[in-house]
Amino acid sequence: MRPIRLLAAFLTVSLWTFVSRIAGFVRDVLIAAYLGSGPVAEAFLIAFTLPNMFRRFFAEGAFTVAFVPMYAKRLEAGENATEFGRDAFAGLATVLIVFTVVGMLAMPWLVLGMAGGFLGDERFDMAVTFGRICFPYILFISLAALLSGVLNAMGRFLAAAATPTLLNVVFIAAMLAADRAGWPMGETLAWAVPVSGVLQLAMLWWAAARAGFAPRLRLPRMTPEMKRLAIIAGPAMLAGGVVQINLIVGRQVASFFEGAVAWLSYADRLYQLPLGIVGIAIGVVLLPDLSRRLRAGDTQGGRDSYNRATEFALILSVPAAVGLAVAALPIVSVLFERGAFTGADTAATALAVAVYALGLPAFVLQKVMQPLYFAREDTRRPFRFAVWAMVVNAVVAVGLAPVIGYIAAALATTLAGWTMVWQLATNARGMGPEALYDTRLRRKLPRIALSAAGMGAALWGMQTVLEPALATSGLRYAALAGLIVAGCAVYGLLGTLLGAFRPADLRRALRRGA
Repeated sequence: MRPIRLLAAFLTVSLWTFVSRIAGFVRDVLIAAYLGSGPVAEAFLIAFTLPNMFRRFFAEGAFTVAFVPMYAKRLEAGENATEFGRDAFAGLATVLIVFTVVGMLAMPWLVLGMAGGFLGDERFDMAVTFGRICFPYILFISLAALLSGVLNAMGRFLAAAATPTLLNVVFIAAMLAADRAGWPMGETLAWAVPVSGVLQLAMLWWAAARAGFAPRLRLPRMTPEMKRLAIIAGPAMLAGGVVQINLIVGRQVASFFEGAVAWLSYADRLYQLPLGIVGIAIGVVLLPDLSRRLRAGDTQGGRDSYNRATEFALILSVPAAVGLAVAALPIVSVLFERGAFTGADTAATALAVAVYALGLPAFVLQKVMQPLYFAREDTRRPFRFAVWAMVVNAVVAVGLAPVIGYIAAALATTLAGWTMVWQLATNARGMGPEALYDTRLRRKLPRIALSAAGMGAALWGMQTVLEPALATSGLRYAALAGLIVAGCAVYGLLGTLLGAFRPADLRRALRRGA
């Protein structure tokens, strides 16, 4: 079995995540241009959120964290992993077919649960219609997520990392076709969702078959292994439900402020770019790697993997957070302000971006810390932590909304993220050597913070100088690109001078296949 080369795998996943998120930006720029923050945009964004929310609940929240460690350990030990994977595929497919039918029938209530503020206006009926079209996406993308877990456990990350790009490509093509042919934009976007799900599942099915794992359509079996999977997945599913309650609370708060659902959705896309490139990519690679090392008794290797993953996460996420917070207004203006997206939309979205940015390192660190628990098949404690984070989210979002408006939802998300990190970190101390931070990481933490702070100060000054160019239609893209490149250069220079990172470390890690 091929070993997992941690850094090489992380770079592969990060690269394709970057490509997907850039395509996602193009998608969102087109949505903003065609629909702005109007009723059709808000109805579609709620409809699209529903299958994505339940996807994280079923596939990423439960099956990934429960299935991947069990499958990876069976691969490491040579214990008939293929048959176990096929049983899991059949079980997940059966549950999802039933759930998809029920969800489509219950769509009016699901929309009310997500956006009660829509009741009584045109957004409600549109969201129900769009939701019924979008909802089958959960079936296709959840099965695709299980196949991604199989490939990742095998040390094959390319296909699983590249597949999400298909969603954004389908969206872009659909909008361009709708504009050319005169189709209703909202319905076109809704139909693009299940079409992209079918394409993603087909691509991963083909990749898994080439890797030696061919899923088979059959009735599910309740074997002892499947019972064990269900026991582990239960708390993970509940934890996924808690996380989605946070999302529902935020959307409910936003739905009572006109345009806020769209503002928060566009802001979410911006901070999701570094989160996907760094946090999600590391989590995807780290979970099967730690699971296999625990099975093999490689304690030192597990500690090295965890520390280097944390180090790379902070090296990239801290400056990204500072950059988003400092330059939120020009970023949103250049990317989105055109067509139906006005200057008022820009200001409101930029504020949400800055608030989300404050929580970005926490969102990334969660993805790094959670594999410590999941690799041990411990899903109960993360569930308890998620419940406390949910309480923080609800109290802040609902309690502060009458005072500070829609931005309470973004602030609640950020504070809940840091609450989750604090719990994960404090409870990991008794796990053993794998969860301990080494001298190299502790030495680099303040250097990373200082380098990012220096970059933030430089960005603030450069933003002032470039303000006229950022507001000029023929120059704004070049000016924003120059601002970002200059910020990266300043951070790279400061990080090298202060010892936050060294190019030699990267070259050494790539040579040894870390």
